[in-house]
Amino acid sequence: MTARPRHPLIASVLAAATFVVVACGPATGPATAAGGAPQSGGTLRFAVSSDQGCLDPQQVASTDSIYSARQIVDSLTDQDPRSGALVPWLATDWQISPDARNYTFTLRDNVTFSDGTPLDAAAVKANLDRIPQLGLRAQLPKAYLAGYAGTTVESPTRFTVSFAQPNVQFLQGTSTHSLGILSPATVATSEDERCSTVVGSGPFTVRDYVRNSSITLAKRPGYAWPSSLSTHQGEAFLDSLDFRIVPESGVRTGSLLSGEVDAISTIGEQDEAPLTAAGAQLLARPNPGLVLGLGLNLSQPVVADPAVREALSLAIDRQQIVDAIYPSQTRPATSVLASTTPSFADQSALLGFDTARAVSLLDAAGWTPGPDGIRTRNGTRLAVPVSFVSNFSTNKPALELVQQQAKVVGIDVQLREVPISTVAAQLQSGDFVANWANLTRADPDILRSSFASSGVNTYRFPQGPLDASLTAQASEPDPAKRAAIVAQAQEIMARDKYYLPVVELTTVLGVGANVHGIAFDAASRVQLHDTWKSQ
Repeated sequence: MTARPRHPLIASVLAAATFVVVACGPATGPATAAGGAPQSGGTLRFAVSSDQGCLDPQQVASTDSIYSARQIVDSLTDQDPRSGALVPWLATDWQISPDARNYTFTLRDNVTFSDGTPLDAAAVKANLDRIPQLGLRAQLPKAYLAGYAGTTVESPTRFTVSFAQPNVQFLQGTSTHSLGILSPATVATSEDERCSTVVGSGPFTVRDYVRNSSITLAKRPGYAWPSSLSTHQGEAFLDSLDFRIVPESGVRTGSLLSGEVDAISTIGEQDEAPLTAAGAQLLARPNPGLVLGLGLNLSQPVVADPAVREALSLAIDRQQIVDAIYPSQTRPATSVLASTTPSFADQSALLGFDTARAVSLLDAAGWTPGPDGIRTRNGTRLAVPVSFVSNFSTNKPALELVQQQAKVVGIDVQLREVPISTVAAQLQSGDFVANWANLTRADPDILRSSFASSGVNTYRFPQGPLDASLTAQASEPDPAKRAAIVAQAQEIMARDKYYLPVVELTTVLGVGANVHGIAFDAASRVQLHDTWKSQ
């Protein structure tokens, strides 16, 4: 079945330049590519760099944790990574009211959760009603439901989701793991309980979870309702998925080269040559959404100073960082949004590298160099502590290079590594000055969920012109007008240096030659329903 014609907004908002890039080896996509007919059976052993400490798709935002969580749940819609179009999954069709406040969905028949309960309109309502009550770990799905007014169940397969104000980004949100549908029994448990085990309707179920060690998923027998983008409609080919937490990049690479694992995440520049030489596939796709950069806590005096923010941005040589640290597919950031995000607007003219100007700005602001080259003002050292986690092996070396670049102009960037499981609490408390961050989403509303002062407001933004732009784009149903508003928001962010973009994160996986059918979704996460291994 195909979806009925939708609001004209969708064609434009989702027309991102999303595509799959393959550095070497066969392309991802069709399960029959480069390996003959798919074979059933076997275990995919996938080494990832970190564990967020939670299995719940509605409460995870770290890419490494999303890899496993995505396989447990299905979504109402899916988003084509090539065209950006929304296509059927659990929902066979949908209609949107002209004011983008009401979304009516029709569900597939005979879908069940792995505990045997039906996935019906009442189950979807239970999920959507619960999400706004979740804590900071659920920042992403709560943002997709901004202004949520409730869900009306009209029949077991038909329901309407309503909002207090226009919410044009909601439909794209229904394609994400964050709005993946969980069983009513799981929804009724506490947030922490949901982090230990969840029940979904996806092609795999949770078999075992050892925090910071491994996540084991088993094939769900009888699964028969994958996304319309899937290349086959039955059960997963693989019997199980074994996600292993391996923080050290070199160990992950060595494990793939030795055949101990079949796939690895987070490839660094130094990993490309040995993997390519050994015949491994390097599968890559740029991540849409908020680029990797420095999120600044504007309640902290040092980064509340516009001169400091501007000087630190000017001190960062983005191209040098990309060339020295990241895989060859990576690009320097040219806006707070990645270039693969709908409504991206190039702000590179406001993100230049100019140490002479940085020095001049700091001089004029009264920051004078000390004996060690670090500046002081009124007895206060110009120090900018940056919190980061090691979920990507490139994070620390990239920040060490930022640290060296900032020191040239007299700024002491201090690196503070924190456990990934504590990040949400730290951001909520405001106990940080700067945070090395990114958020992946194929919709520009990621800016509102990250920076609007009326929302979670992790970075303590004051009310101002940025708020007006972020609010306006979320309720503008005209695609061209929305794009113009989003461009305005990006310009404000770049001009005022509220967030310092550094790198466009690109997902690069190392994959064994005998693994086929790993597919990237529109957010550059992996879908493993069509994945199989040849002998």
